[in-house]
Amino acid sequence: MASAAYRAGERLYSSYYGEVSDYTKKGGVIASEIMLPPHAPEIYLDRATLWNAVESCEKHPKAQLAYSFDIAMQNELTLEENMELARKFVQEQFVAKGMIADLAFHSPEKEDGGIPNPHFHVMTTMRPLNPDGTWGQKQRREYLLDEDGNRIRDKNGDYVFNAVHTTDWHEPETLEHWREQWAAAVNTKFEEKGLDVRIDHRSYVRQGLDLIPT
Repeated sequence: MASAAYRAGERLYSSYYGEVSDYTKKGGVIASEIMLPPHAPEIYLDRATLWNAVESCEKHPKAQLAYSFDIAMQNELTLEENMELARKFVQEQFVAKGMIADLAFHSPEKEDGGIPNPHFHVMTTMRPLNPDGTWGQKQRREYLLDEDGNRIRDKNGDYVFNAVHTTDWHEPETLEHWREQWAAAVNTKFEEKGLDVRIDHRSYVRQGLDLIPT
């Protein structure tokens, strides 16, 4: 809840923790919005309702509640172009896969050297939504079977199983795909505008460049 309040520059109350997070005086927030897949209840368009629901369905005190991404906007594009590009990317890569996405656009004060640092934050839900709009499971049990197809028990008499993720959202390959798709979307926009500039989602090392990131 605190993370959502900070990114959106809002005052939100967490029912789970009984705490208020107030970032209404935080500057630099241009806009924020929540994007829903078709089967998500519209009540989750309210930020407090959404993240209170997420917090309430997790039982473990150390459970991860959301995926979080911080993505740079491009100084070569207008604010409107950047926001349109971000929304399209979030819709195609996250919302279309069943995630609820909490999106916030920031344009903080210019940093040392006078270079603007516009960027956007995305927080997405980790649990898939069932067709009826209820929260699904992050993992399911896959029981081990003997040669006759019967479930195997351990020495304590409990069935042996593997915990299998219900989505591939946690996979390193999925994160790599998202990074690659963002770079492709930005470069397509650059090409459309006739700009002779490109970005690469790979590190300098992977690109074979002897450079130090700034």
